Amino acid sequence: MTAHEALKTYFGYDDFRPLQEEIVQSVLDGRDTLALMPTGGGKSLCFQVPTMVMGGLCLVITPLIALMKDQVENLRKRDIRAAAIYTGMSYEQQKTALDNCMWGPYHFLYVSPERLESQEFRERLARLPICLIAVDEAHCISQWGYDFRPSYLKIAEIRAIIANSPSPIAQRASHSHIPILALTATATPEVVDDIQERLSFREKNVLRKSFLRANLSYVVRQTNKKADEIVHILSKVPGSAIVYVRNRQRAQELAAYLQEKNISADFYHAGLNSKERSMKQEAWKKFRSSGVQEFRGSGVTSEHLNSNSSASEHQNRGRASSEPIRVIVATNAFGMGIDKPDVRVVIHHDLPDTIEAYFQEAGRAGRDEQKAFAVLLYDPSQDKAKARKRVADNYPDEEFLHTVYHKTCNYLGVGADSGLGATFFLDVYDLCQKMHLPILTTYSALHLLSQMGYFSFDEDQEIQPRVMIRVQRRELDNYNLPEAQMTLLESLMREYTGIFTDLQYVRNIDDHTHKLLVSLAEKRIISYVSRTVANVLRLTVNRQAEIHVPEHFYSQRKEHYANKLKAMVEYADNQHYCRSQLLLSYFGEHDATTCGTCDVCREQKKNSK
Repeated sequence: MTAHEALKTYFGYDDFRPLQEEIVQSVLDGRDTLALMPTGGGKSLCFQVPTMVMGGLCLVITPLIALMKDQVENLRKRDIRAAAIYTGMSYEQQKTALDNCMWGPYHFLYVSPERLESQEFRERLARLPICLIAVDEAHCISQWGYDFRPSYLKIAEIRAIIANSPSPIAQRASHSHIPILALTATATPEVVDDIQERLSFREKNVLRKSFLRANLSYVVRQTNKKADEIVHILSKVPGSAIVYVRNRQRAQELAAYLQEKNISADFYHAGLNSKERSMKQEAWKKFRSSGVQEFRGSGVTSEHLNSNSSASEHQNRGRASSEPIRVIVATNAFGMGIDKPDVRVVIHHDLPDTIEAYFQEAGRAGRDEQKAFAVLLYDPSQDKAKARKRVADNYPDEEFLHTVYHKTCNYLGVGADSGLGATFFLDVYDLCQKMHLPILTTYSALHLLSQMGYFSFDEDQEIQPRVMIRVQRRELDNYNLPEAQMTLLESLMREYTGIFTDLQYVRNIDDHTHKLLVSLAEKRIISYVSRTVANVLRLTVNRQAEIHVPEHFYSQRKEHYANKLKAMVEYADNQHYCRSQLLLSYFGEHDATTCGTCDVCREQKKNSK
């Protein structure tokens, strides 16, 4: 089967988009490849098509559970077998997924980079028929990547494991090695080099498409009344919208404020469980505005954001929970893997930490190649002060790291020289309240301590439901339970042998089963922990008397973060250079022409008349 045949047979497309075919051919030739493509450029097909041609299993390493689930679901709809392993799955579920990939005709296995650190996973990995390693959001690999995750640095080690695989596919490929395909929409020239080095590319091989988005107008609006400005913008630009904010509380408050202004809106953040996130995401995806067609052909420009005309008639008013949502107000948990082509405006309420983050989030607008806006709201005095505070909050001093480490261990009941391998669900808010710690700085300290190897700390992991039967089997008859409850208990006893002694992860709990379990828990027959989102902390070493912060680790990363944030502030302050040119230059494209549509270009055009 050729690449074009696979594209048509499995995905229904007649032709590749620009650069896709070159990337696919590079992979089929067995070459390590770094693909730089703008948001919405069709990166997934670049590893999906060659996998179907080669006929083996593609190991896809990706940072977001939501993205895994979305792609697995889409592949299954095309009758392509795919699996994912992520935090919150029971041991049995993980084992089943790996068994399916080992023995069944599965083509894709999605995992997080943290999974690569599991010794058990590595042992199973050596027996899988892997033909390709695909690394999504590859900028995270870089030593200086803006979304730094140490586990990404383990990816290169996987090759050695696969090289020793008894799999016929791996043996067939041993002469040329199994290729790695790294994909990203945001990488500076320095990060491009670092990605290839960190992944141990056999030779440098970068295929890139310009990041230019001619249909997207970048606008910075200076204002100290951001909520009102958002209402104003949404009244002028019909169609779907995303508003990015920095924290969960603001997301909820701003969504409520927009609803008060008769704008259909909802909030989204990582603290929601998967069902809630999925419902909100799907409701937003379903929104279609009658105003989109008018807008596409109306010649609307950034000047119209200041006009007195109104698009209120295009708003979806007074929605019920099941109705489509026009505006999603979200933290940065919303973005990667979200595919909605008709987003007309992306608004940033706050300064992002980096230009990389801003560029990627802004790129959610106008993926249908129709006119769209990326608007950054900026209050110079307030936002600059907040930026300075952000640096201090994200990089607390060594004494504070020491304090957080020991107070966390005390809170969890971990004694000196003990705790190795212990896993806890950590309520950071409760920790801070009881131990008198500042919340934001404590979160930063926990992440830094995790990166230094004292423990692993994963925020907002979805935890599967767990059940333990609290009474003896012979006592159950004394309760005279309804038939449905008794049937459920008997099913649990058959399937989970340790359910009388420990909480067991339980699969396939629908709404009816959930109600039965709640009722049994109220009768104190069982202990039931429903599906939840929690912070998971696992001690990777015994509790230490002292912690040591490597100077290069702390000072260099603090400086790097501060410089990234400074570049973001300078972009917002800029009033002299085309914003599209500035962004493209940041990513190494120095020959771009002025866009003519950003706020700076339009102001210069106005002044030249």
